Amino acid sequence: MKAEFPISMFREGLQLIMLSVILPGLPFLGIILAGLPVQRYLEFPPETQYIDHAPFSWIAFTGYSVFIVAVILSIFIKIFRKGKQVAPKPTEFYPFPWWGWLGIFTGLTAWFLAWTRLPWFAVFQPHTFTPLWLSFILVINALTYKRTGNCMIINRLKYFVMLFPVSAAFWWFFEYLNRFVQNWQYTGVHFSSLEYFFYATISFSTVLPAVLGTREWIQSFSWVEKCNNLIPFDISQSKSIAISLFIASSAGLVGISILPDYLFPLLWTSPLLIIVSLQILSGENHVFSDIARGDWRLVISSALAALFCGCFWEMWNYFSLAKWIYNVPFVQRFQVFEMPIHGYAGYLPFGLECSLIGKILARISRKRGL
Repeated sequence: MKAEFPISMFREGLQLIMLSVILPGLPFLGIILAGLPVQRYLEFPPETQYIDHAPFSWIAFTGYSVFIVAVILSIFIKIFRKGKQVAPKPTEFYPFPWWGWLGIFTGLTAWFLAWTRLPWFAVFQPHTFTPLWLSFILVINALTYKRTGNCMIINRLKYFVMLFPVSAAFWWFFEYLNRFVQNWQYTGVHFSSLEYFFYATISFSTVLPAVLGTREWIQSFSWVEKCNNLIPFDISQSKSIAISLFIASSAGLVGISILPDYLFPLLWTSPLLIIVSLQILSGENHVFSDIARGDWRLVISSALAALFCGCFWEMWNYFSLAKWIYNVPFVQRFQVFEMPIHGYAGYLPFGLECSLIGKILARISRKRGL
């Protein structure tokens, strides 16, 4: 045990360096190499639109469509053709908890207030995001409890509470990356720098609890068990592939500030692949470890959880006062709410990133006895 302690400390230290130095530093390196003005990336709150995005392109739209559909269909065809037969999981053996009903009531109330403009509510109108998502988190945990008798709020309360501050830092990182591609921006209200940081941090703190809670709910369904017998993809511990992924993904993050119109999808994939490649090199398990034996349950449930949450994020955003809008190069058309339809594909790798951070936090929590 004494020999394992410094090794585990080294791994955690390596991950901390990666998260706090490597990932933020790579796109900033890109603007230095390209000779771009640094000041515009440091504006806070970020309001100036300094990237003139490429217009809609049918060629790009069709290419993205074919790629997305091919990936999604190939996975689901494997699930329904190759998935092993499993007995349905028993459901509805547990009562829906009182705090779940509370979440439904507060959620519906917040939804109504977010989409209306009542004069007496004007001072609170910009702040409906957080109560909506706290309510969602309560309800999704209550649904999981009803199906399984377990949920994060009941069984892992300390871990659940820790997700909130980690989530805030996690999403601030993606806000930082968006500075280099400007695919979304906030509108409707104006805050001072301090107000923007305070209110945004509270809102961002709900991301991980929502996605990981939804993943637990999805995993309670019996169809997910079919994803335990798909085609194995046995490269998850290859050191040579890990090194190649790390180099390519790092170069991609450097490039997003130089070629934002062409490399913007790497905002969602490069951080994931960089972290996974470092975990492989340090001999750790990661979100893709199970697919080496054909178990895709974590990958698929994580991706679908983020997509499920994404639909609610975009829906509730649509008629809210404080909201975000998109400007995605080449595919800015056929919006579902404010999001162009192809933009929803970004939620799939984002779900894996949420699970990756959740796994790291869970491991640290176990070591600390939390």
